[in-house]
Amino acid sequence: MSAEQRAVGPEPLTGAAWAPFGWLPVADTDPSDGDYTMAFAWGDAHVNIIGHARSEVPETDRGLRCEMLFRHDTHTQSVMSLDVPAVIAVAPADVDFSDPAHAASIHVFRLEPLEPLVLHRGTWHWGPFPVEAPEVRLFNVQGLRYAEDNACVDLAARGLAVDVVLT
Repeated sequence: MSAEQRAVGPEPLTGAAWAPFGWLPVADTDPSDGDYTMAFAWGDAHVNIIGHARSEVPETDRGLRCEMLFRHDTHTQSVMSLDVPAVIAVAPADVDFSDPAHAASIHVFRLEPLEPLVLHRGTWHWGPFPVEAPEVRLFNVQGLRYAEDNACVDLAARGLAVDVVLT
């Protein structure tokens, strides 16, 4: 299987599995609450509701194709699906995708509704995109000026696109 056709199924979303990419918020009564804090270098923390549709990305016989990843170096980001199961693809911030072997650093996680996560600054990400529904609605916390800090790597152009297996 070529790097372009690499297939990845969702991993369980656990604190340990997610740790290279961010953290999972905990209850305020959890002793680890406050171990991590969000960061906004430009002082522009912003909360809104966003959505991603399946039609934004190519579908495959078994799921969706991740052809690009995005990152924000000036801020952390938190998302939570409000309505339907979704998938998110991520890669560590220190990967630059200059080597085909870097595609192996891409991981996919399934998010259930009301299951929040936080991305470290610079974590590469795609989605979340809905597993079956046409669209997912997301509670989103990120820098208001994210569009000025929205680096993108075109995986497809580098032959590194990943098929996200949903079936």
